[in-house]
Amino acid sequence: MSVPYLVGLFVWSLIARLNIAALPIGITFLVADWTGSYALAGAVSTTLTVGAAVAGPLRGRSADRGRTDRLMALCGLCYGAGLLVIALLPASLWWAAFPLGLVTGLFTPPASQVARALWPRLTSGQTRTAMYAAESTFQELVFVLGPLLAAATVAVSGGKGAVLLVAALSIAGSFGFAWQIYRSGLAFPPQPGPASPTQRRRSLLLQPELTLLVVVCMLLIAGLASVDLVIVAWAREIGRPGVAGVLAAFWSIGSLVGGLVAGALAGPPRLSRRAFAAAAGTAMLIPLLPPVLELPSPWLLLPVLFVAGLAIAPTLAAATERIGEVAPSDRRAEAFGWMNTGITTGVAFSAPLSGWLVDVGGPALGVVGGAVIVLLSAFCTLAVGSGSPGEKTHPVADGPDSGNGTPQ
Repeated sequence: MSVPYLVGLFVWSLIARLNIAALPIGITFLVADWTGSYALAGAVSTTLTVGAAVAGPLRGRSADRGRTDRLMALCGLCYGAGLLVIALLPASLWWAAFPLGLVTGLFTPPASQVARALWPRLTSGQTRTAMYAAESTFQELVFVLGPLLAAATVAVSGGKGAVLLVAALSIAGSFGFAWQIYRSGLAFPPQPGPASPTQRRRSLLLQPELTLLVVVCMLLIAGLASVDLVIVAWAREIGRPGVAGVLAAFWSIGSLVGGLVAGALAGPPRLSRRAFAAAAGTAMLIPLLPPVLELPSPWLLLPVLFVAGLAIAPTLAAATERIGEVAPSDRRAEAFGWMNTGITTGVAFSAPLSGWLVDVGGPALGVVGGAVIVLLSAFCTLAVGSGSPGEKTHPVADGPDSGNGTPQ
């Protein structure tokens, strides 16, 4: 791309998200080794995601009003330190992971929301549309590499080693992204548009379509997170923990391929069609898991996971682009903060639910729960408005940022 600093910002924003993709596997194995319970493993994950959900909009406001490079560095350091403490807990103090997880989650590095708010400042028109599509698509590489790294580390040094790896990734990725933001001159927020002070004080959730899009993302990721937990639980039960990363990787590769194909299609994305395809893909896994069916080899699930993942990135790309369209230009980071809050809230309530379903009825029942949640997300998309890329649906000026990073 010819836009200065865009490639560096894009690559480091993805590296700064590796910790999010790798953490579920590490935490699940760590807590399951401590307690023997997937429900408790899901509950500990919930404390991390609840902390992230609570702080998401606040981090977004900080990014909209202050220096994003310092925000990324501070959050990465605190988050990594919190995970380090959790990983080094003795098994007898496993319960301390709950308060530690909550505090650690409050400092989850806001790489995705900061990046999504930066793209309109560097691009416009079709380039902006392509940027959102590329981000949602190549983020799947993160969700290929993250689980693979975590699963490989689990195989060598257990859940503790995987969580320690995530701590190191969060610090390195956040500092790298912060440095790129500083170098690009985009550390300071853009000039606010011509909205009134009252409009700027109003909660973005008072915009019905934005709120609905947050709910769509919440339910979609909640259902997909359920499948992630099921994959980990199944691999552990058959005594092959390293398989979890490979299975999750094939699911993400399917999503990556789907995103690349969808990005090449002409015309505005059809969010509802993509969301229902994601629900159908999730449901495909149900009859292939125990106790419904005992596959002679877990590798037989790979092609099905690939097909099941094809609609994931296209659905997220369409929802993300729409959020960027309806959010005020000087509050995009906050809008994407609400999106992240919705996503982490979905993961928070799905993790213990999925863990309980797996404990009660096996992996197939866990996927049933995930498929139902994704289907609910698809039905919600039927009420989302459709606008062409770049359409202005709010009164605040929308366009490439003309600032040069100087303080406001």
